[in-house]
Amino acid sequence: MTPSSQKEDQGFDLAVIGAGSAGFSASITAAETGANVALIGHGLIGGTCVNVGCVPSKALIRVAESLHVAKASRRFDGISAQAQLDDWAAVRTQKDALVNELRQAKYEDLLPQYDNVSYRPGRASFGADGGLVVDGTPLRADKIIIATGSHVFVPPINGIRDTPWLDSTAVFALQELPASMIILGGGFIGCEMAQMLSRFGVAVTIACRSRLLPFGEPEISAALQKIFEDEGIKVECALSYEGVRRAAEGVVLSFKRGGETHTLKAQSLALATGRSPNSHDMGLDAAGIKCSPGGAIEIDQYMQTSRPGVYAAGDVTGRDQFVYMAAYGAKLAAKNAFGRQDVYDNAAMPEVTFTDPQIASVGHTEASAEAAGLQTKTSLLPLSAVPRALAARDTRGLIKLIANAADDKLVGAHIMAAEGGDSIQSAALAIKAGMTTTELGATLFPYLTTVEGLKLAAQVFDKDISKLSCCAG
Repeated sequence: MTPSSQKEDQGFDLAVIGAGSAGFSASITAAETGANVALIGHGLIGGTCVNVGCVPSKALIRVAESLHVAKASRRFDGISAQAQLDDWAAVRTQKDALVNELRQAKYEDLLPQYDNVSYRPGRASFGADGGLVVDGTPLRADKIIIATGSHVFVPPINGIRDTPWLDSTAVFALQELPASMIILGGGFIGCEMAQMLSRFGVAVTIACRSRLLPFGEPEISAALQKIFEDEGIKVECALSYEGVRRAAEGVVLSFKRGGETHTLKAQSLALATGRSPNSHDMGLDAAGIKCSPGGAIEIDQYMQTSRPGVYAAGDVTGRDQFVYMAAYGAKLAAKNAFGRQDVYDNAAMPEVTFTDPQIASVGHTEASAEAAGLQTKTSLLPLSAVPRALAARDTRGLIKLIANAADDKLVGAHIMAAEGGDSIQSAALAIKAGMTTTELGATLFPYLTTVEGLKLAAQVFDKDISKLSCCAG
């Protein structure tokens, strides 16, 4: 890919700030309408997901899972298997090769196919007059989309600035695995890292202020904590951080719980405490672009900021921080910048936490549905009631459905099951189509599949499924 050779005085129809998934989505969408686009990138092209986020993390999670699968094979009579990590450097090399391959195919080799997209490497900001500048040089554009992503949030803990710590980017690029690690944060990034590292042989403690996956269903949080503890991961929840400091053995974390002070020691410390928008040092105030106290660019339902003609999408908005939602929002922003008025809709947004078992959700939780004023009814199905789980001799997990009691429509679904992420889209489609739980329970599903659990969970609303024969109902 070569930088833009377009003369600056020609100007552009659209300038996109950020060359990650959102930036590429916006640029390609606008280019397909014939717009002349400047894509401004700072740092490694492709952004977080392909380089240091989704791709490397899921690749390493699968490697770690292969070690666990061998050990877990003892649940089958007559089977014994062993697997061990022989060469961490080889694992890293294979992971890096995949990252490089996907970045090349999906980013670097893609833009040359769009003649009306000009790539401009550099740091973009707004000048004192509110105009767009790139590395100090003015760049004229009729419309602008900001898609600058996010970075790890560093919590205000005593000593954190003087104590070495890793973020997820550094964890996935470790040259050597530490003997032990404390992970701060029980969200999906923290949970995925904790299990992955534990399966690679690291002694992991995960510490969080409330519970694991605090915005999810409490039944799933409790089940995940038990699974973690069964695998040897130490879980410290419902605490307040007091401070961290260097020590001879690495780091020491002090925390309070129940009025008592406790300490944890480990060789390494990792932060999985959320993400902060990359909106600093951009001159947004001068441009009349409002941000939340946490730095998220404020947008309306059409993705437009407080400054007409300037839009934002992806992590920098603080909204739905998933790569596919960043791409979706950016596509809307590009369309709306040129006359459309498409509304951002996340009512049927699926999400997956790649622990084992996977945790997949769509729509409301029971708490969020009630907070939205809905009168709810719920069903809870243990995996021990799903034939697929019985055949696999892996009944870890559950399925929870939330419905509007007024009209029986499904408004939320939560699956905790091996490969549960591959089943959640059926629930997403059901919610998008406005299906009732009665309709879902009457829908044909193939036998001995995890997704059949959705049918069974829907039937739980009005039947005792223990009295049904296979495939009946």
